[in-house]
Amino acid sequence: MSIILCFFLFLLLPALFSLTFVKNIKASKQNLPPSPPQLPIIGNLHQLRGLFHRCLHHLFKKHGSLILLRLGVLRMVVISSSEAAEEVLKTHDTECCTRPVTMASTVFSRNGNDIGFGEYGEAWRELRKLAVREFFSVTKVRSFRYVREEECDLMVKQLRELALKQSPVNLSKTLFCLTASIVFRSALGQSFLENKHIDKEGIEELMLEAHSNMTFNLTDMFPTAGLGWFMDFVSGKRKRLHDVFTEVDTFLNHIIDDHQSKNFTQDRPDFIDYLLEMIPKQEENESFKLTIDHLKGIIQDIYLAGVDTSSITMIWTMAELVRNPRVMKKVQDEIHSCIGVKHKERITEEDLDKLQYLKLVVQESLRLHPPVPLLLPRETMSQIKIQGYDIPPKTILVVNAWSIGRDPKKWKDPEEFVPERFINCPVDYKGHGFEMLPFGSGRRMCPGMASGIATVELGLLNLLYYFDCGLPEEGKDMDMEEAGVLTVVKKVPLELLPILRQ
Repeated sequence: MSIILCFFLFLLLPALFSLTFVKNIKASKQNLPPSPPQLPIIGNLHQLRGLFHRCLHHLFKKHGSLILLRLGVLRMVVISSSEAAEEVLKTHDTECCTRPVTMASTVFSRNGNDIGFGEYGEAWRELRKLAVREFFSVTKVRSFRYVREEECDLMVKQLRELALKQSPVNLSKTLFCLTASIVFRSALGQSFLENKHIDKEGIEELMLEAHSNMTFNLTDMFPTAGLGWFMDFVSGKRKRLHDVFTEVDTFLNHIIDDHQSKNFTQDRPDFIDYLLEMIPKQEENESFKLTIDHLKGIIQDIYLAGVDTSSITMIWTMAELVRNPRVMKKVQDEIHSCIGVKHKERITEEDLDKLQYLKLVVQESLRLHPPVPLLLPRETMSQIKIQGYDIPPKTILVVNAWSIGRDPKKWKDPEEFVPERFINCPVDYKGHGFEMLPFGSGRRMCPGMASGIATVELGLLNLLYYFDCGLPEEGKDMDMEEAGVLTVVKKVPLELLPILRQ
């Protein structure tokens, strides 16, 4: 097989060299951003080893906050400063708010029928408007308050039993189950633990596998004469992509079938019920027609983007609090002074309104550990200028939110966990400023921000009110190594010893 591949490459070399030569002549007439040294054909691929956001951060420190990379035939501009991000996400938002069409995005978006990967246009705008109105709005998020409170209460009861046994807890797994339970009940109308269609142990691995297959493939980088397609086929990349999509799609079909047959216990009609009722009622002359693919696309976005991101934020926050006892003591002192030391049966979301320092802790965690360190890529729809450089149409734009949140020009001691930096600070995570962008900004900003923050704050409040948490082994350092592709998780699961607070 390797001999066939080498022979195939040999036949294509002249065509690839000529294509690169013609592109270089055109590029020389434009004022393009600076580029690291490139190799023929592959461009900068040889410089991208390890975690992608850290590779790009290393190139940012070496070559500047706006760099042009070539990945095969793809042009990618990486933005690593708040000023350049503002130009992309605000000044030129309308010219670069679409998504690049890739092999993975075509498969997972069902040919553009979702919010996350769908190309910008009238259909996408109507779909996002529908999803925001019926699920992501502040009013809808508040209506699911009882779900978050009940699921947090169940988590506390489980942890209390383990605390009485003085047993260490895999908090990474506990918090993933918490967010999965909240998302399943609020979005899918079903209990996560009682759902018979999913493998409770394998669901996290399925999500990580889906995320790892949502990246650029060799098919996208080397489309000439099917070279990339052949290499993805030989490596098994195409098969893995379609296998994981099939697994996700089968799960979504089960959820939809359950709603159509009412084959499960349900508190009240939910988001999926509304969309299923809406599909046959549409008029022939409507400009946008909702389909089952649209419905699946929205559910899949909520499922794949809403579960692990919230749990990741809570995990990194608890890890930082254990590493920083001063901050841990300060936030717990605030909680008990505002809510009271008398043992409450259940924490409610009304309690969160009193806790300003806890909100600063969450904000600092999002600055240091954005769950999606690289915002989903955009693509320019016309020629634009960023920081004085020419950016041609069909150029992929990647904003490195991880680098921006650690920029020493904007943040004092950027690697330190210091929530106090946000006291009387106009910067926040809501996309109005550009010094930190955990949810993005502009037309492509994450619509699930309100729901995610509500889950994170209430989950952390329950942990910090009822328990003291520390490492099972005294004197052992916290391992903060990262892992992941689209989302970045703590590589070593967070294992802590919960102690009931008296």
